[in-house]
Amino acid sequence: MVDQQIADASRPPVRRRPPAALLARAFGGRGPAARLTVCALPLAVALWVLALRGTRLDRMGDLGLLQALPMTYWAGFAVLLAGFVAVLYQPRIPQGWCAAYVVALITMIHATPSVLYPTLRYAWAWKHIAVVDAMLRHNGTVPDAGGLELYNEWPGFFQLNVLFLRATGLHSALGYASWYPLLANLLLLGPLLLLYRALTDSRRLVWGGVWLFYSVSWVGQDYFSPQAFAFLLFVLLLALVLGRLAALRRAAAAAAEGPPTATALTAGTPWLGWYAMTVVVLAGIVISHPLTPVMTISVLAMLALPRRNRRTVLPVLGAAVAMTFAWDYTIAHAYLAQNANGLIAGLSATNSNVRPPGQLRLGTIAPDQAMVAHLSLGMCAVLGLLAVAALVSQRWVRRTGLIAVLFGPLPLLLGNSYGGEMILRAYLFVLPATAFLAGTVVLRSGRRPVLHRALAAVAAGALALGMFGNYYSKEAMNYFSPQEVAALKQVTADAPSGTRIVSVTGDLPGGEFNYDDRTRVILSQLSAEEQRIMLADPLPLLRRELTVPVVPGPSYLVLTRAQAEALRLTGALPEDTVRRLAELAAGSPEFRAVYTSPDAVVYQYTAPSAGVVGEVAPPWGTGGGSNQQNPTGRQP
Repeated sequence: MVDQQIADASRPPVRRRPPAALLARAFGGRGPAARLTVCALPLAVALWVLALRGTRLDRMGDLGLLQALPMTYWAGFAVLLAGFVAVLYQPRIPQGWCAAYVVALITMIHATPSVLYPTLRYAWAWKHIAVVDAMLRHNGTVPDAGGLELYNEWPGFFQLNVLFLRATGLHSALGYASWYPLLANLLLLGPLLLLYRALTDSRRLVWGGVWLFYSVSWVGQDYFSPQAFAFLLFVLLLALVLGRLAALRRAAAAAAEGPPTATALTAGTPWLGWYAMTVVVLAGIVISHPLTPVMTISVLAMLALPRRNRRTVLPVLGAAVAMTFAWDYTIAHAYLAQNANGLIAGLSATNSNVRPPGQLRLGTIAPDQAMVAHLSLGMCAVLGLLAVAALVSQRWVRRTGLIAVLFGPLPLLLGNSYGGEMILRAYLFVLPATAFLAGTVVLRSGRRPVLHRALAAVAAGALALGMFGNYYSKEAMNYFSPQEVAALKQVTADAPSGTRIVSVTGDLPGGEFNYDDRTRVILSQLSAEEQRIMLADPLPLLRRELTVPVVPGPSYLVLTRAQAEALRLTGALPEDTVRRLAELAAGSPEFRAVYTSPDAVVYQYTAPSAGVVGEVAPPWGTGGGSNQQNPTGRQP
């Protein structure tokens, strides 16, 4: 005991840091940048919360949530951006603050609709919920899937959700699908960091590239969909392959300077383990989505052009080609056989393939939406110019493999329109490269640090205009009120097998539920000639669509507020189409109103002699809407 006391007395006293010093270390110092770091993040979050409390959804118009969100939301984003730039240029501030700011940005953008809306956003998310529900009921492949047979042939995403539902005991994916955009973007953060850290050791470029990625990712493919899942795997595959190539370059450089401290096999995961990971990721891509495997093959083929890359890339490319070929010509053979003519025709339609997605418009697009379209094209051009400028002015980025990612989708863009969406999908797949390359230009440091930081903040804020403009401006048609959901629930849940559902457009929350024993008719997907006939004299064509072919169940005409908003925004049909059909049904003995509310009305078609005059049409809007993304059948 005495010896222990003597030993303890001989030790130097432990100097404990005061709380202020610990805080200074956590925040990177005590200067203005540290104070901005501490204050900006909680202030931005507080402003966002206040904005959510002050948002009024009834203010959504031609610009959607842009009109409904109060100024406190935009003030919160400005404060968040200022704080992030301050963190980015202060190397003493821990990287955890960078992560916190990026997570706050993701939450501010993608959690806002989830918090504000009482129902699931976006008609295509509802469709995918219906597919999961059907596969859960049928324990796999859904018979009599009709137009949704495609999902039987690429079922990976849906079957994964079925497994999750069974493991958790949940009855439907509807409970968590509203939060899927937030979850998908948070999960994407990991692969993005792996990818960018393989390209550079600069903290500023890594986190700045991640911030720019989320600031310009406005394509809107992060909803509950196979594309969001497959894109996550695509970015993860890029991180694995480019990371391996970077390890090879570092090992070669170390060997050239002296005795090698590492080899290609010991620089990271052993080759066999790394290759096994790439094969697993590829398998997830191949079985989940028809376009992403082909896009992956194109990028890998471009990446394999330099001889120094082939030893690493060719085995992955071979696995991608073999698995895609095997899947497409076995499981997905029926789809390819039915669409072979269209795929071949796309090879000779290069000019129309590269155009932005278009649709038949018999009405007039809202002027504000035309302005947003021009804004997005402008932001795309600016982002592309910044990426090209980085490749031209900075030699080191040309050795990273990003050129292959940037130009890999080009053959597909020239070869097929993908339902008019190839230009959008190409933008999505090149985004990991363009965001990083733009960051190397925008986030430079120089002799005037204050000026450079201010310019970086202004440039990042300007690029985000395209994000907010595209992501939020169509919310009037993407949002579904509880009354619209209740109307569709009555038709899809309570109606007997063999029911037919007719609507002006596909903007319905759950119109595909029980699609394996229901018939779905969308008037905006008729031919141009038939649509013109409908506009001139709606009743004969409407009567035909409600009676031919004969179905064992009742036929319903469903008209909703979201359809009216969609037509007003897209101009697919004249904006008074929904109102005209509602008035026609209300005054005709062939229709009987079975559900009416301010936001939705459902008419059952009956024999003329047995019908009852419907109620007065609801007062919402003066038009209907087509599914803006799918006037002729959107690709999955």
